[in-house]
Amino acid sequence: MPTDIQWTDAKDSNHNITREFRIQRNGVRDITGALWIPPASIDRKTLICCGHGASGDRYQTPISHLAERFVNAGLPVLSLDGPVHGLRKVGDGGRSAFFPEYQRDSSLIDMTDEWACVVDLIKAEMGIADLAYFGLSMGSLFGIPFIASREDVSVAALGLMGVQANFPHGATLLSDAAHIECPLLFLMQLEDELFNREGCLDVFDAFASKDKRLHANPGLHPEVPMEEIDFTFDFMFAHINGTEPKKTINIISD
Repeated sequence: MPTDIQWTDAKDSNHNITREFRIQRNGVRDITGALWIPPASIDRKTLICCGHGASGDRYQTPISHLAERFVNAGLPVLSLDGPVHGLRKVGDGGRSAFFPEYQRDSSLIDMTDEWACVVDLIKAEMGIADLAYFGLSMGSLFGIPFIASREDVSVAALGLMGVQANFPHGATLLSDAAHIECPLLFLMQLEDELFNREGCLDVFDAFASKDKRLHANPGLHPEVPMEEIDFTFDFMFAHINGTEPKKTINIISD
C-alpha cells in the first residue's frame, strides 16, 4: 500500500493539463505517472489505463493524443511510467535500461502490482467501476499480465509484441493471454524489427476473447499508421459505451 502520494500539476506532450504523481512505498521502488481528469460534471464510469513502450514514458506517442480524446469524451486516463522510465528514470530511461530490468524473474509481477496499487487507489477515490487498457510493445508485455489479473477490464488494445525462442517470460505471457476474455484489438507491423510475425500471431491466437481483431500494417516497429490509433479509440470507446465498433465493408464489383 502507498505510504506517501505526491501530486504535481503538469502538462503532457500535447500541452494538455495533467496531474503527475509519485507514490512512495516501504521497501520497494516508487511508482510514477500521470492522470488526466475530465470535468467533474461528467460521469467518469471507466478508467482508461495506458502503458507506453520501452523507449518512452507516460506521455509517449500516441498516449497524449488518446488521453485528450478520452477526456473530451468524459473518461479519466491513467498512464504509468515503466519500471526504469520517466519520473523514475534509471540510466538512459530507454531500451538499454529496460532489457536488464525485464529479464528479472519478478519483472512482470512487480509491474502488475504497481498497476494494481495505483488503479485501486484511483478507483476508490473517483468511484470508478471498470477499466479499459491500451498499451503497445512494452505496454503489452506488462499489460497482458495486468489484464489477466483483473475482472474489471471491459476492453483492451494491445500489440507490437510477440514471443519467440528464448524470449524472457514468453510462457507466462502466453498463459496470461489465455485468461483474457474481454474484447480486444491487436496491432502488428509486418516488418517489425523487434518481434517477428510468428511470435505476434502466437500471442494473438492465445487470447481467449471471443471478439478479438488483428490489424496488420506494413512498416517497422514504430510506424503504426495514425488511422489505426483513430480506430483504436473508436473500438475502445464503442465497447465502453456498449455499442458495436464501426465495421468497414469492402464491396468489389466486376
